[in-house]
Amino acid sequence: MFYRPGIDEHGLRGNPFNQLVIPRPIGWISSLDAGGRINLAPFSFFNAVAYVPPQVMFSTTGPHAEGGAKDSLQNVRETGEFVFNLATWSLREAVNLTSTPAPREVDELDLAGLTPAPSRVIAPPRVAESPVHLECTLVEIVELRTPDREAHTNTAIFGEVVGVHIADEAIVDGKVDALRLDPIARLGYDEYTRVVEVFAMTRPGWPV
Repeated sequence: MFYRPGIDEHGLRGNPFNQLVIPRPIGWISSLDAGGRINLAPFSFFNAVAYVPPQVMFSTTGPHAEGGAKDSLQNVRETGEFVFNLATWSLREAVNLTSTPAPREVDELDLAGLTPAPSRVIAPPRVAESPVHLECTLVEIVELRTPDREAHTNTAIFGEVVGVHIADEAIVDGKVDALRLDPIARLGYDEYTRVVEVFAMTRPGWPV
């Protein structure tokens, strides 16, 4: 099949777009507002975008009244800081619960029964139960094109990683073991996946 987004009807159940770019890492983002209130929300548009310096990006997309996504963006605008917490299989229910569009004064860590842990470089807390945290400072906020910004917004937030936390038990023979991290990733619809198998391939021309 072929269709042109925004022009043609695809005729499928639900929008197939986010079931095609898969799997996507989940940006489980903790932040603080200017008054020190905590927000924690998962983002299905998230990834690493640069090595030197290390940088990541998450994107909020949807109606203005989307709740947690909007709060995370506002918090980063106010403070210039956020933490990426790795979403794992054991934390899947908590990740899902923190997607609830709760009022701004609600602490999603408390709502999900999670433990805040202090960061080393920045102010927002980490999710103690997660095995990986990236402490980030704001690089740039980019407003992406949308047909009607009054009804719908697309905003990308870029951050520089200024602190990295890795659980010691996830490091084996000097390498981070992806299976020990046991991460989950986002698919489309209400579907997710889990990393249960890893294979290696050496790139042509790279040292073995």
